[in-house]
Amino acid sequence: MNKSKYIVVAVLVAVIGVFVASRGASKTPPVNSETSKPALTVTTVMPVAALWSERVTASGQVLAWQEAIIGAEIGGVRLVELQANVGDRVKKGDLLARLADEMLLADVHQQQAALDESTARYKEAEENAQRAAKIKDSNVLSAQELQQFTNAAEIAKAQMGSADARLESAKLKLRYTRIIAPDDGLISSRSATLGTVAQVGGELFRLIRQDKLEWRAELTDVQLQQVNIGQKVQVRTGVNDTVTGVVTRIAPSVDMSTRNGFVYVSLNENKTLLAGTFTQGEFELGKSNALTLPQSAVVVRDGYSYVYRVGADARVTQTKVTIGRRQGDRVEVSAGLAPNATVVATGTGFLNDGDLVRIESTKAKFNAETVKSSAHKSNI
Repeated sequence: MNKSKYIVVAVLVAVIGVFVASRGASKTPPVNSETSKPALTVTTVMPVAALWSERVTASGQVLAWQEAIIGAEIGGVRLVELQANVGDRVKKGDLLARLADEMLLADVHQQQAALDESTARYKEAEENAQRAAKIKDSNVLSAQELQQFTNAAEIAKAQMGSADARLESAKLKLRYTRIIAPDDGLISSRSATLGTVAQVGGELFRLIRQDKLEWRAELTDVQLQQVNIGQKVQVRTGVNDTVTGVVTRIAPSVDMSTRNGFVYVSLNENKTLLAGTFTQGEFELGKSNALTLPQSAVVVRDGYSYVYRVGADARVTQTKVTIGRRQGDRVEVSAGLAPNATVVATGTGFLNDGDLVRIESTKAKFNAETVKSSAHKSNI
């Protein structure tokens, strides 16, 4: 009986072993579907060669081309009238302010009367000298008396000239009561206050001559050597706006500590930039070849620029590149990428190194005409 039990147990063990073995042989390893599923559907592009401008970017202040300080030329006189204020555009000779002129006008009348009196004396002395000269040969008058008449006429003439000079001085002071614009321009500041007593040389107004501004760009000593007078410059006036300027002067020396110098750029008329504004601009130094990509193809991570090259197996490789110039929506790749490389054009921010992608189009959607048009727009 015990022997039969052992046989039954052995048979059961054998059957279970065969069952387990058959199940293990038929079982296949699970397939990781995630490794074969594309991470993203993308479009691809290839770098395009283009002829781009060589540019230097600089910063600096916008200041008045020339600023005139307008002050009082006489003192001790009240300011009784103001005709100009900050922001007014004036013409040469326009009245800006007026000082009280009653006392000076009275002085003019007094000096005019003194001149009339001196003129009458001179005429009388001149007539006496002429009559004395007519009777010179009659020996009625001595030589000394004749000389006295001549001297009296000369003295009266000199007194008349002195009176005339005092009159002109009085008239000049009277004219100084009218504060006028010395040139066309824009009033940038006003310190004149109605009722105050003017002081000689005291500032009343400041005028931006010709309403012209200039940008004073700070460049390194090496960059200064690349800039020429008459060169065109694009100066930024807003986020996407620029104004054209022309280099008028280049500093003959640089700062000994910073090795930087100034370039003076005359700006075309604009209604955006104000004197005192700090802004940036670009100097165009020439043209050179550039290998370009759409900006959407470049992703910045941890302070470095990368593109995703697409391999034959549709997997991407994160590639570090060096970025150069930018024009419009395109960027120059100056190092790190071969000219025949195929890279992801959009969606780079969602990719990681080694991701599998589905390619929507393997042809570059940007041709040379697109690049040329983009560059043209960026130069406008």
